[in-house]
Amino acid sequence: MFSNIERMQNVKTIKDVELENKRVLIRVDYNVPMDETHAIIDDTRIKESLATIEYCIDHKVRYIFLVTHLGQPKEIDENFSTKHLLKRLSRLLHKDVEFVENFENFAPLDDKIYLFENIRFFEGETKNDDKLSKRLAEVCDVYVNDAFGTSHRAHSSTCGVAQFVPVSVSGFLLKKEISAFAKALFTPVKPITLVVGGAKVSSKIVLLKNIIPKINKIIIGGAMSNTFLKALGYDMKSSLAEDELLEEARIILEMAKHQQVNIYLPVDVVVTDDIKNFNNIKITPVQEIEDNFKALDIGPATVKLYEEVIGLSNTIIWNGPMGMFEVDLFSKGTFKIAHAIADTYAYTIAGGGDTVNAIIQSGEKDNFSFISTGGGASLELLEGKILPGVVNLNQLGI
Repeated sequence: MFSNIERMQNVKTIKDVELENKRVLIRVDYNVPMDETHAIIDDTRIKESLATIEYCIDHKVRYIFLVTHLGQPKEIDENFSTKHLLKRLSRLLHKDVEFVENFENFAPLDDKIYLFENIRFFEGETKNDDKLSKRLAEVCDVYVNDAFGTSHRAHSSTCGVAQFVPVSVSGFLLKKEISAFAKALFTPVKPITLVVGGAKVSSKIVLLKNIIPKINKIIIGGAMSNTFLKALGYDMKSSLAEDELLEEARIILEMAKHQQVNIYLPVDVVVTDDIKNFNNIKITPVQEIEDNFKALDIGPATVKLYEEVIGLSNTIIWNGPMGMFEVDLFSKGTFKIAHAIADTYAYTIAGGGDTVNAIIQSGEKDNFSFISTGGGASLELLEGKILPGVVNLNQLGI
């Protein structure tokens, strides 16, 4: 079921190849949040790339060419230029990093580190265009993919370029991410619990169907739990639910029952009748939600139930918040689950942008075994898919 992760574990890393005097292109993921003045709010992704860059420096590569995207610009936009990253990157590396705006007349010098302009500014990147892939390949002897967060995209800089470079390998971050998920799925200490939340069942159907045979328990929260509760016959009133997926929810519940996997759903919820003013907030059992009210967080009885399940788990995978945690009044459920997971002695792994943000806000970032830098990529790993950014990397033994 998860042989694709095993295959991805078998890719070569920079430790497996000769680097001295080689021209190295590293695809990094510097898609970091910035404020209106272009000041970086969270540089975690930059810091996570340093080990790979420093290893290349220590092994006397000829030069390093860093490629990343920033944001999702549809055209050239100064606000998304990677030159805004130069100062922070140089300070973290304790080395000057030079900015390269385009490929034309680019004559790199030895012993230099270059940061290329936002790769999304160039036609063909998101289409995995061979022309752009070949142009990227021309500037390197060794291609290193260390951009886990965007490796689920078949783009020129994450997938295509690897076809045209003699040596294509993984960086330390990409390898670490894949190994962390492999540990949770292949060599776990049971029981294994998946904690899953977020707004939509539609984004987690493949995950749930593929992971059920590998785990023991599933905790469901967030708006997606409304769909499951509705599939069981509960009237969720004005709560967000995907009516078109009620049958899919029933199929998943039946699959879990057949595999003897326990699924836990909310028994009470925090509700309001106005998502703008929040003047009328109640805690109510799921079977007693009033007309015009909608669930925005799990309730205290549900938290207690989930805490007990979490406390009896030895491996925990978390993807998706328990409610609308970005609003303080509806953040308690998510934060208490974060505390509960962090307080266990289990192997704990979390992925997904909202999940990571919730963990950071809860103050538990340092108390998880592993926190993934990628949302979509981590989801696809759990779904059992092979990442396009790994497909063309050299394999060990080949």
